[in-house]
Amino acid sequence: MPTDKPYFVHESSYVDEGAEIGEGTRVWHFCHVQSGARIGRGCSLGQNVNVSNNVTMGDGCKLQNNVSLYEGVELEDHVFCGPSCVFTNDLTPRAMYPKGRAGYLRTLVREGASIGANATIVCGHTVGRWALVGAGAVVTTDVPDHALMLGVPARRAGWACECGAVLPDALACERCRRRYEEAESGLVEV
Repeated sequence: MPTDKPYFVHESSYVDEGAEIGEGTRVWHFCHVQSGARIGRGCSLGQNVNVSNNVTMGDGCKLQNNVSLYEGVELEDHVFCGPSCVFTNDLTPRAMYPKGRAGYLRTLVREGASIGANATIVCGHTVGRWALVGAGAVVTTDVPDHALMLGVPARRAGWACECGAVLPDALACERCRRRYEEAESGLVEV
């Protein structure tokens, strides 16, 4: 089916007026991109993804099936969201007493971070650059750069390289040879 748009949207998906989608992005089956959402270049949205109002996604992000990004969530470049991972945006929701936009807390996922399948990111926190949140983990605090987070609630169980390898104690990657040292923000490459 020919299109004049520089991105692909499957015919079963909806993109509301006022949404912005970058060149080369692919929106697959049964997705909904709501008004005010901004999606970068070269992203992939798997089946049944919802991107709510005023959500921002950087370039090169990959959202697997059944991910919902609610208002207040911001993804920087090259963030990976595994199947059915969950983002919240209200710490004390009530159906009978909705707070709306004023009650939403910001959640920031920094460049290159990966969120595992079925993990939950509780709102109001930052997931650091190149962090790796394991499948099923529940993040209830800020996550340092390069941290490997596991468990419920999630705790740092080690460090992850930019390439995704779990780092040994010496903080030198055996796969790609990057070397790191600890800093206030987490790890920094040396």
